[in-house]
Amino acid sequence: MGTAAVHLLLLLGLLHAGPGGEGRKGWRRRGPAARERGEAAAAAAESFPLDFTAVEGNMDSFMAQVKSLAQSLYPCSAQALPHDLRLHLLHNASVTCNDGSPAGYYLKESKGSRRWLLFLEGEKPPAPPRPGGWYCFNRENCDTRYDTMRRLMSSKEWPATRVGTGILSSQPEENPHWWNANMVFIPYCSSDVWSGASSKSEKNEYAFMGALIIQEVIKELVGKGLSTAKVLLLAGSSAGGTGVLLNVDRVAEQLEEMGYQGIQVRGLADSGWFLDNKQYRRTDCIDTITCAPTEAIRRGIRYWNGIVPERCKLQFKEGEEWNCFFGYKIYPTLRCPVFVVQWLFDEAQLTVDNVHLTGQPVQEGQWLYIQNLGRELRNTLKDVTASFAPACLSHEIITRNHWTDIQVKGTSLPRALHCWDRSLHESNKNGKTPLKGCPIHLIDSCPWPHCNPSCPTIRDQFTGQEMNVIQFLMHMGFDVQKMAQQQGLEPSKLLGMLSSGN
Repeated sequence: MGTAAVHLLLLLGLLHAGPGGEGRKGWRRRGPAARERGEAAAAAAESFPLDFTAVEGNMDSFMAQVKSLAQSLYPCSAQALPHDLRLHLLHNASVTCNDGSPAGYYLKESKGSRRWLLFLEGEKPPAPPRPGGWYCFNRENCDTRYDTMRRLMSSKEWPATRVGTGILSSQPEENPHWWNANMVFIPYCSSDVWSGASSKSEKNEYAFMGALIIQEVIKELVGKGLSTAKVLLLAGSSAGGTGVLLNVDRVAEQLEEMGYQGIQVRGLADSGWFLDNKQYRRTDCIDTITCAPTEAIRRGIRYWNGIVPERCKLQFKEGEEWNCFFGYKIYPTLRCPVFVVQWLFDEAQLTVDNVHLTGQPVQEGQWLYIQNLGRELRNTLKDVTASFAPACLSHEIITRNHWTDIQVKGTSLPRALHCWDRSLHESNKNGKTPLKGCPIHLIDSCPWPHCNPSCPTIRDQFTGQEMNVIQFLMHMGFDVQKMAQQQGLEPSKLLGMLSSGN
């Protein structure tokens, strides 16, 4: 569409807004909830309100409305929009996956946007008996990982394109506030939680170059438009979420050294905020499933030649750098703003703690352990400025199709991220505190898994049938009579509170 057509659309929007809107930055056509829905969906052609709230601070949001209006006027144009991310293997062939094949990234450019979203893929620890996991830390378990999960160690079978979902989607209805960004998906093929800096050699059967892959991708993207970016959001899930914490400051420093001080670098860590707590059942460090995370990371750092941010490293004695892989320990040392998304009852955390929910009712000791895990996790997030922590049993969220459905205290995750964007814009402009009525510190206070009614659907592992909250808790061995007595409630009242999520 040419410039004249865009001007025409803008003029149509201004005419639709009616008199008195020009020059009024604070003018609002709709309430916050309606505005969020309006940014997400293309409305009917006969009615399409444009919201000019803080256009200067959120041009992508404004352009989402213009795009939706254009598609309502010219519906055939929507079919031609490219939604796939395309594979680019790194030009620097010395930066590789574990097996020496070239590392790479998937890219979908959005020429009209100065926002870039770089996503680090992750892999959660598997439940037994499946081998593999979110890293490997010796020759034996790396060999097993290569045999069973080769996609996570090699680029040889990567597809030419990927379709972005969740926060990587280019559909406004699925991704209300980031659909128009330049999207980059960086596959995880280094098995080192994005921390390694060692190449393959005669001595080393595998390369571990996670940290170097990120640096090399940044170098290549500068030549593809990143140099003019206003915001770079480094996001990731599971091992990629931990990778965000380990690399976000390094990315900012790299861009500054390259002369791009004006790019605002931020982090979004999803399901990568692990605790180094005592396992429910201690096991010897035989493989990636049984090994406690602290011991696995301690061994892994040496095997990968892993690197951690200098500011965090200085907090600990030599040989204790493994501490920096745990969110609550590295977060206070970070310079870049980071938004933390974490399920209070994370399935991967429970797996590494040797609590395996196999469909059988849990024992009382496991039940108490699970509840205590939620309390501990909630406590580590209390000083995290921007956070979203639902009381759900799940793992990963930001690339899921249903990521817009989860709410904490009535606020969805996309809405919370939008509020965070706005608060950072406002604070950069005039030092204001986070915006009133736009929350960014959202942590559930209810104490049981899935006591939040917006949690993802749970299915019985054996029958495949959906379970509601009460059925799920009963399935886990939740004793309504005993718990009601402890809380000083009638059992019927406790069941009512569980059903409503209170």
